[in-house]
Amino acid sequence: MRTSLATDYAEIEAMLDKLEHGHIHIAVFGRVSVGKSALVNALLGEARFATSPLHGETRSVQRGHWQEFRDGNVYLIDTPGINEVDGEERERLASEVAGRADLILFVVDGDLTAIELTSLKQLLQSSRPLLLVLNKADRYDEQERAQLREALQHHTQGLLHVDDLVLAAAAPAVQWVVRVDAEGNEHETQRQPPADVSALKQRLWQILEREGQTLAALNASLFAGQLSDAVAQRVLQARRTLGEQIIRTWCIGKGVAVALNPVPVADLVAAAVVDISMIVHLSRSYGLPLTRAEAGSLVKTIGTQMALLMGTVWAVHLAASALKLGTGGLSAIVTGGAQGVVAYYSTYVVGRAAERYLANGKSWGDAGPKLAVREILDSLDRQSILDQAKADIRSRLGTG
Repeated sequence: MRTSLATDYAEIEAMLDKLEHGHIHIAVFGRVSVGKSALVNALLGEARFATSPLHGETRSVQRGHWQEFRDGNVYLIDTPGINEVDGEERERLASEVAGRADLILFVVDGDLTAIELTSLKQLLQSSRPLLLVLNKADRYDEQERAQLREALQHHTQGLLHVDDLVLAAAAPAVQWVVRVDAEGNEHETQRQPPADVSALKQRLWQILEREGQTLAALNASLFAGQLSDAVAQRVLQARRTLGEQIIRTWCIGKGVAVALNPVPVADLVAAAVVDISMIVHLSRSYGLPLTRAEAGSLVKTIGTQMALLMGTVWAVHLAASALKLGTGGLSAIVTGGAQGVVAYYSTYVVGRAAERYLANGKSWGDAGPKLAVREILDSLDRQSILDQAKADIRSRLGTG
C-alpha cells in the first residue's frame, strides 16, 4: 500500500509545483489520425511532434510549451488515440491526463462516432473546460461544414456551449495550382496552404484571458477531491485484503480447535473466545481498535442475527456437538471434523459482518445489523466456503 500511495504523493508534488509556477495544461484528445499532433504543432508553430498517415504514431503522452500566450505558462499535451491498439491502456492513460489537465481539446475530423461521443461525455464529467475541434475542415465545402457544425451541435446539445465548437485545418491538404505562361502553356505545381487554427487560438485566448488565473486552482481542487477518493478506496481495499487473511487464519484456528476438542460445552466457549480475538485483531487493522468487551458485544449482536437467519446451520452445529459427546475413536474424529467445518463457516460470517461494521466507522448504518448479516449471507457461496474449510482443516490435521 505504501508503494501505491508513494505514486499519489508524487502526483501531489507535481500539482503543487504546477500551481507554484502558474502553469496551465491543455490536453488534446481524439481518435487515431484525426490530426491531434498536427493541431498541437500548428498551435506551437513548429513541427514538435511526429505526424504520420499510419495509425498509432503517438504512443505516449507528449508535452510542448506554448509560449504564444502572453504569460508563456501554457503547455499543450498530446495523447494517444482513444481507439488505438491496446486501447484500454491508452484510454486509461488519456483519462489520467484529463484528470490533471486544466482544459481539454477534443479533436474530430467529421461527425461524432459512437466511441467519440462516449469518450466526450466521460471527459465532460471531469468538470474541466472542453473545446470540441473539427479538424481537417478544409476537406469540406461550405455547405458540408455547415451540416457538420449542425450535427455536432445536435450531438452535444446541453453538454457544450455553441462557442466551444471550433473549426480548424491543422495540416491542409496539398493543392494543385495550374499556371498559364505567356505562350499559353499550362504548368501544374503543388502548393501547401498554411495551417488555419486562428478560430481555435482566438477561443483559447478568450478562455485563458478570462479564466486563466482560476483554471489551475479549480483543477487542483478537483484533483485533490478525486485523489482523496482514490486513496481512500485503495486504503479500504488494502484493509479488506488484510482482513480476508486475518479472517481465514482465525477460521482455520477455530475449525481445528473445535474439531479436536471432545467436550461440546468447551467447543462453544472456545468458539466465542476465537471470534472475539479475531474481531479485536480486525479492528486494529482498520485503525478502529475495540476492547475485548466491545468485541464480545459485537459477537453477541452478530451471533443473535445469525441464529435468527441460520437456524438450520446452528442446529447442525449443536447436533454434531452432542453426537461427538456420545461417541469415541474414529466417530469422534469424523463428527468433530464436521463440526469444525461448521465452526469455520460461522466464524467467516462473523468476520465479514465485523468487517462491514468497521468499514462503516463502527456503525451498522440505518438498516441495522439484521439486514447487514442477511446481505452477507446472501452474497456468500456457502458450498465453496465449506469446501475450503474442509481442505484447510484436513491440511492442518494431516488427514487429507
